[in-house]
Amino acid sequence: MNRTSIKLDEPLILVGCGNMGYALLRGWIDTSTVDPAAVHVVEPVRVLRERAVALGVNTHETCETLPRKAGIIVFALKPQAVQNELPSYQRFSDGTVFVSIAAGVPAGKLKLLLESPRIVRAMPNTPTSIGKGSTIIFTGSAVEDGELENVLSLFKAGGAVHQVTREDLIDAATAISGSGPAYIFYLIECLGDAARELGLPAEVASKLAKETVHGAAALAFASNDHPAELRRQVTSPNGTTAAAMSVLATESALSALILRATKAAFQRSLELGGAEELGLTSSGQGTK
Repeated sequence: MNRTSIKLDEPLILVGCGNMGYALLRGWIDTSTVDPAAVHVVEPVRVLRERAVALGVNTHETCETLPRKAGIIVFALKPQAVQNELPSYQRFSDGTVFVSIAAGVPAGKLKLLLESPRIVRAMPNTPTSIGKGSTIIFTGSAVEDGELENVLSLFKAGGAVHQVTREDLIDAATAISGSGPAYIFYLIECLGDAARELGLPAEVASKLAKETVHGAAALAFASNDHPAELRRQVTSPNGTTAAAMSVLATESALSALILRATKAAFQRSLELGGAEELGLTSSGQGTK
């Protein structure tokens, strides 16, 4: 995990302290990336606000009580909330970098709502909560290098960070890394169910499923071999794994299903972001 502290000349504001917002906040504090006294959290739900209080940061029920200036504002909001919430932060437009983790909401829409070109889009995922996350970052030219470094440090507190130079790539990555943990959790669930169906006790079945996925992922990271080669190494001719793979690979059924699922996630992210309604693509340009 990142252990580099960043010094902010102005406060850091986090808008939203739900699951993803809290995961980010916890990472910042646990890794000493930022001083808790410099962080202000806006969260209308009391029980969620109390979680932030326990980390020693400043909390606010609404944006009305926030400091007059901010260096970075991170919006940890659902796409559906962006339209109503962001205009309230237009008063921070001078010198503030705005970071949004709302899936599918294009930079063009964010610029309109905030009346500022200083926009960063980021897509972290839930493993960020344990320092094993993966975040995709896209930023425009209006954000200066030093400001971007601070933004990158915030997300490195939760794991790996990857920058893309085209905004449409962050929407594509959302369907992989943003939604991806749910696919893996479903795989673990299915493996556990299958283990129980084969007669294994429930507790053993669950542990075997988790350990198998965890171990395979760790091996994939540790090895220089392509995942296809690692798969072949497990698959002895006419063996048990080959029997299973013949079912999974029937007419490329699994790969086709995964492709369909990720395309559905990609399309839904655009719908939630309202890019089509505004006539904007993810590059912020008109579709016509």
